Amino acid sequence: MNTDSTIDLARLSAMDVALASRLLKGVRDATLSGHRPRVRPRPVIGESWGRMLRDGVDPERDVRLGLLSVDEVEERRRTSPLLPVLPVLREALGAVAEAAQHIMVVSDADGRILWREGHPAVLRRGDRLGFEVGAHWAEHVVGTNGIGTPLVTRRPVQVFSAEHFVESHHPWTCTGAPVTDPRDGRLLGVVDVSGPLETMHPATLSWVTSVAQLAEARLREQHVGSLERLRAVAAPVLARIGGRALAVDAHGWPAAVTGMPLPDRVALPRSVAEGCVWIPSLGACTMTALPGGWLVLVDGAPQPLAVTRIVLDLGRARRPVLEVSGAAAEWTHELSPRHAELLFLLTLYPGGRSASGLAEDLFGDPGRTVTVRAEMSRIRRYLGGLLAHRPYRFLEDTEVEVRLPDDPLDLLPHSTAPAVAGERARGL
Repeated sequence: MNTDSTIDLARLSAMDVALASRLLKGVRDATLSGHRPRVRPRPVIGESWGRMLRDGVDPERDVRLGLLSVDEVEERRRTSPLLPVLPVLREALGAVAEAAQHIMVVSDADGRILWREGHPAVLRRGDRLGFEVGAHWAEHVVGTNGIGTPLVTRRPVQVFSAEHFVESHHPWTCTGAPVTDPRDGRLLGVVDVSGPLETMHPATLSWVTSVAQLAEARLREQHVGSLERLRAVAAPVLARIGGRALAVDAHGWPAAVTGMPLPDRVALPRSVAEGCVWIPSLGACTMTALPGGWLVLVDGAPQPLAVTRIVLDLGRARRPVLEVSGAAAEWTHELSPRHAELLFLLTLYPGGRSASGLAEDLFGDPGRTVTVRAEMSRIRRYLGGLLAHRPYRFLEDTEVEVRLPDDPLDLLPHSTAPAVAGERARGL
């Protein structure tokens, strides 16, 4: 490889395992000692190493937090949103992983291992490494790895040998992909395939990614089924109502409606209770519990909240939140990664930003305006009249505050948008 080139995973997999491992070890050692390596680590790995150095993770010492008790593991399993798709993961990954001398691991969104199965010999090696049920494999605990790093980046990651930050993990290759809730974009956990480094293959990344997407598709099918059941319950109730009303599930997805067009999704307050609430796209509403959701009675014409303040809270890397407050009500909405990116970019342009400008900021391609317009349309559904367009901007009389993380490099760490990456670098 040429000096100043970046390591390519496909080329690594074609190399002799020992040679590839030595190359990566040299890159890691040079990076950790503050020297310029002969070849650069892959960006996803280099960025992870930077986070580990800032978090104070020891690259030479295997640090393990306490295992969850059997009862704690069983409780997390019982309540895990990944439990319904566990058969899908087992069928698509488990048997093949065992035959290939790998193990399949499923973690929750905290990085706690809840399920683990596969080749018996590899399971025993995992035990010696602390890669066992109940263990905490978040990135800030055990360094760069196939569970913790996808939880931060929110995209599939393969970690080979000395790309692991902690030295004791170097005999392993790990490939993990995040699984998100198709209803609200919430991160549910990671599915990972791990094994001895000599079994590493670049196709594993595509394989694990496809299985994670299959699990999300199955969750989407289950969501459609739950909406159909809610619709069956709500239809006779709505038939007796003369005004505007709709039935939505706990995530705001509509199942049935009367007296108004069917909305795409309703942004519910974070905590919903029976009684009067203010919903940005509908105004004042009365909520009544239904089996599997809520009956929403719209009390009047939609009225914008007299806003005094909008807070975009990006201080918690994995949970960006939008807070809206005014004289009449307060409202909080947890943001998807894409919506967090777009709203952050708008705070950089008080005078507004065009669709092509946002496309260039997000993708480096001003022609990708269709995607931008679609996402901005979804944002405006829950922000109501608080966000103008042509160009896109917050209303002039709205006070907007952005809460940034203490470390600039923790700003939307999942984001690969050129403009966000530029802001991370500018904050150093």
